[in-house]
Amino acid sequence: MAGIQETGSTPQPRALFGKGAARRRVGIRIDMTPMVDIAFLLLIFFMVTTVFRQPRAIELNVPEPDVKVAVPETNVLTVYIDQNESMFTRLGPGAIARTDPDHVFDLLRQQAGANPNLIILVKIHRLAKYAHMVDMLDGFEDAHLERFSLAVLDEADAKLLETVR
Repeated sequence: MAGIQETGSTPQPRALFGKGAARRRVGIRIDMTPMVDIAFLLLIFFMVTTVFRQPRAIELNVPEPDVKVAVPETNVLTVYIDQNESMFTRLGPGAIARTDPDHVFDLLRQQAGANPNLIILVKIHRLAKYAHMVDMLDGFEDAHLERFSLAVLDEADAKLLETVR
């Protein structure tokens, strides 16, 4: 609490520049303890009631390593991402076409709607940015596409993409 300190013997006030008696100075002491207590109570309250953002994790169902599943080539849509972050798509044994990254999920939704057995295979070059793979996985989740596979873009696929450019 605030308080005023008065000393037992106060000297006589002296006149300031001939204008009469000067006012006597009083020592003031402010107790900061209650304000510090309230500050800490508020800090603890907000720390306890704050909901921290949960880390986002990607949940993948991975098949057993020894299980091999035969899939007809006509049911596979392959998305290639090379080291220059260019995207190419290929449906089944068809031709490879350059694809705009902004419209790739529209194409995937369209093809998945036309073929319910469609499996998307994403082949990413080892030197491509990690963010592209994460963007693809987030896009699959947003588009409600659950049948996809990830693979590394091998040398044969890289040579095949060079012919398309």
